[in-house]
Amino acid sequence: MKNYFSSDFKLGILGGGQLGRMLLTETQKFDIYTSILDGNPNAPCAQICNNFVVGDLLDFDAVYNFGKTVDILTIEIENVNIDALDKLQAEGLTIYPKPKDLRIIQSKARQKHFYFDHQIPTAPFSHFAYLEELHHCLENSIISFPFVWKAARFGYDGNGVKIVRSFADLESLPNVECITEQLIPFKNELAVIVARNADGETKTYPVVEMEFHPEANQVEYVICPARIEESVAKKAQDLALKVVKDLDFIGLLAVEMFQTETNEILVNEVAPRPHNSGHYSIEASYTNQFEQHLRSILNLPLGNTASKVAGIMVNLVGEEGFSGDVIYQNIEEILKIDGVTPHIYGKKETRPFRKMGHVTIVNADIDKARKIAQQVKETIRVISK
Repeated sequence: MKNYFSSDFKLGILGGGQLGRMLLTETQKFDIYTSILDGNPNAPCAQICNNFVVGDLLDFDAVYNFGKTVDILTIEIENVNIDALDKLQAEGLTIYPKPKDLRIIQSKARQKHFYFDHQIPTAPFSHFAYLEELHHCLENSIISFPFVWKAARFGYDGNGVKIVRSFADLESLPNVECITEQLIPFKNELAVIVARNADGETKTYPVVEMEFHPEANQVEYVICPARIEESVAKKAQDLALKVVKDLDFIGLLAVEMFQTETNEILVNEVAPRPHNSGHYSIEASYTNQFEQHLRSILNLPLGNTASKVAGIMVNLVGEEGFSGDVIYQNIEEILKIDGVTPHIYGKKETRPFRKMGHVTIVNADIDKARKIAQQVKETIRVISK
């Protein structure tokens, strides 16, 4: 095994946002040298990694030249230049997740075709090169309202996703490649995080349940363990394992799913990196998702994914009506509550619905934890001066 610890080994990370910041906590724990590429000189990672390079993640030369300076390359965001990764891999650089998987996952359309081709249950969909094609299909009754519209590329945190119920709803949509999905009635939105290393060792985290903000389409609460039957949880974990196996994925994969009214499990989409649905694991799990990401990409033995205690995560997002230098109002009030840990992401400016941090609540009783999570949500405010 290569000596990664307290050595001249260099781990490269594409992206310097909050996921990278939390990953750095684990690299510092292991004394692994980190070099980060990000387009924002004030990114959350900028001041705390060993080496920070300013560059556009979608620019071929920026990604290629950065890759030439590191020993292994990973990501904290999937919207990166894949052509540069292909060339680096061809020249012998180890890259996890693999570029071929990132190419599929970058596009919601390619993802959906992959699920269809591999008999992975997912909501029925249609794929359009541009918006006029979608208009044509609606006018000729090839598809019908209502449906979920998703931009094929660059959607995140509710951006690039809209429920469309009429032609009027189409007016605000950009003219880009997109998919439409049948609107599925579901009981729960679930997620399963799976880790796999190059030796093929694979571990799943417990199934989590996600509660969404009704307007922003952002996750408000992540609840672990999900309040579902054991048979449904097993079905969800088995399906997540099938996705990982069919992709031949190495790294950490978050698989978001729907539980239908009839307890079918459908894959919604995946993220090839640590994920919002796994933040609870920092306080609640034996091995948190960021350490597990490191273990998987470095082909180290995977850690214990079991929870020590029930955990709930509350996202801290910028309040509507506030933009500018951030203030976390009433943070001292939530710090008085047992089992509450805030994580602040280092973004100096807030804006409506921007992810600024999260709070984890741990408690032996999941129902009590959920009540405390509600109290936290109603107490802390992310505002500006």
